[in-house]
Amino acid sequence: MDLKDKTVLVTGSTHGIGRACGLAFLQKGSRVVFNGRKEMPEDLQAELAAYPGQWEYLPADVSQEADVKGLIKQVVAEFGSLDVLVHSAGITKDQIMIGLKTSDFDEVINVNLRGSFLINKYAMKKMLKQRSGAIINLSSVVGMHGNQGQANYAAAKAGAIALTKTAAKEGAARGVRVNAIAPGMIETRMTEAVSDEAAEAALAAIPLGRYGQAGEIAHAAVFLAENDYITGQALVVDGGMTI
Repeated sequence: MDLKDKTVLVTGSTHGIGRACGLAFLQKGSRVVFNGRKEMPEDLQAELAAYPGQWEYLPADVSQEADVKGLIKQVVAEFGSLDVLVHSAGITKDQIMIGLKTSDFDEVINVNLRGSFLINKYAMKKMLKQRSGAIINLSSVVGMHGNQGQANYAAAKAGAIALTKTAAKEGAARGVRVNAIAPGMIETRMTEAVSDEAAEAALAAIPLGRYGQAGEIAHAAVFLAENDYITGQALVVDGGMTI
């Protein structure tokens, strides 16, 4: 896929990996719709002011079906198509399983997994009609291998991979590709909340000897959007942590 002038929606793009993905697609000449649950942050607006490309910011909560339907409808109404979806929205509420509140488990599943289902469903409807499109879901290596204190997050990210593979099978006949990216330890707000002890242990387990950068995940998203013969995959980008 030639990304120039294509319409790209990036959920959860006010900071971190989502923001880096949005900026990477802008650099490719795409028309990019940034998204977050609230109004556009001032620092994102200031950063985007330096980009000459066409962009928009649309607030929506991906865990709410009405918001998701309205978001997709507005993107298509303004730009005429939806060519790429990068679904990056997600939250964490970490705690060991025996201490994890059921409400915190439910909230993470609701945002991270139910939200993935909703945004994939309504994006897929449009893409199937136009017989083209690429969806990239942000999962995590913990969705493949689990992680202490993240039963809710790991379950949601494992579900996102299964959802991706199912959507890829359902979309292939009409030219819609669906892939996932499973990042390892990436320098974001989420990893800033990790304890020093846990951070040191994680770093020791990474053969490349460093955390990844959000921009490196963004490069992977662009690669998956551009390559027309990759679908149903979960691309691990983790510096070798899970070898």
